[in-house]
Amino acid sequence: MTKPRKSGRLSQRIPPGPSRGSFASAGPQRSLSRFARELRREWRKLNLSDRGGVIVAVSGGADSVALLLALSELVRADKLPVEIIVAHLNHKLRGAASDADARWVAALAKQLGHRLVSGTLNTKQRASKSGDNLEQAARRGRYAFLGKVAKSHQAKLVLTAHTLNDQAETVLINLIRGSGSGGLGGIEPARPLTERSEITLARPLLSWAKRQDTEAFCRSQEIEYRTDEMNLDSSFTRVRVRNELLPLLERFNSNIVETLTRSAAILRADNAALDTAAAHLLDISLAAGDGRGPSLMLDSDVLLLAPAALRRRALRLWLGRCRGDLRRLEHAHIVAIENLLQSTKSGRAIELPGGAKVLRRQGTLQYRPARRAK
Repeated sequence: MTKPRKSGRLSQRIPPGPSRGSFASAGPQRSLSRFARELRREWRKLNLSDRGGVIVAVSGGADSVALLLALSELVRADKLPVEIIVAHLNHKLRGAASDADARWVAALAKQLGHRLVSGTLNTKQRASKSGDNLEQAARRGRYAFLGKVAKSHQAKLVLTAHTLNDQAETVLINLIRGSGSGGLGGIEPARPLTERSEITLARPLLSWAKRQDTEAFCRSQEIEYRTDEMNLDSSFTRVRVRNELLPLLERFNSNIVETLTRSAAILRADNAALDTAAAHLLDISLAAGDGRGPSLMLDSDVLLLAPAALRRRALRLWLGRCRGDLRRLEHAHIVAIENLLQSTKSGRAIELPGGAKVLRRQGTLQYRPARRAK
């Protein structure tokens, strides 16, 4: 292929025999690369499915390209009997460069012999309508797209190529923003794509691969990945954390990326245990209600007997159920509701983002949804 202006060469050493691009029908393979072996080990550790369709999110960057190449290697070597479906979403944030990325990913998918599903998203328009920033709007749009692709292909597994670096950056960003242990636990290696979804979202590079590893693997396969100039834009918090804060922290601890990732794993385990206890507390609080719409009412006395940490988690869980999500809900709102809970005065209320309210009335906390405009 002709080399695109922005890091786009699509060439790869191919085992003797097949012609260029005939990966799917390749004969006996060389021994697996170290990168592919590590991916297979993590696949087993996460207990991911070895059957059916797998949706692989590919942006064209080194991380997602390395993931796709390693998966292809495992499939060709009969180590992973799955069908790879490449999914690429054009966020329309970089004009012609975004369109060039989409064409490049399409060419790579074709060369590797995989099906491609592509889509487009007007990210700026979505952000304007939702009130999200660009990064949030892009992320929400991306996962909605991946969910649609998975459902249309009856796939139960979606893969993204988050790495150790992504985990370390996320932990630091959440720490700067004042997140609790949930945020400091960072990115989960595997979880349902959405609440109660049967589709699993997994990040099989998250616990072992650094960005330098994915770049090196692409070079070893003679594939040049795409470069997103937005990753150099210091107006984004993540870019400043990546290019300024992490290098500074490495002067104190040369293994800071691994250290932050290890701490996040510990916090995720602790957080899961506390969430289980909080869910039990919430169930008890709901069961003590008077039966009139129990999901919207909690028994104040039961909550007051619990430790503050569990009480706050139970309140967050309750609000998530009542509202459908926790968007724009901050720690200050939880503290305000806790103060309301401890008040002896009935009839007081706390207003939540979006117009809903929580009221203290006759020994209960009551959730009142926002009134719909007529």
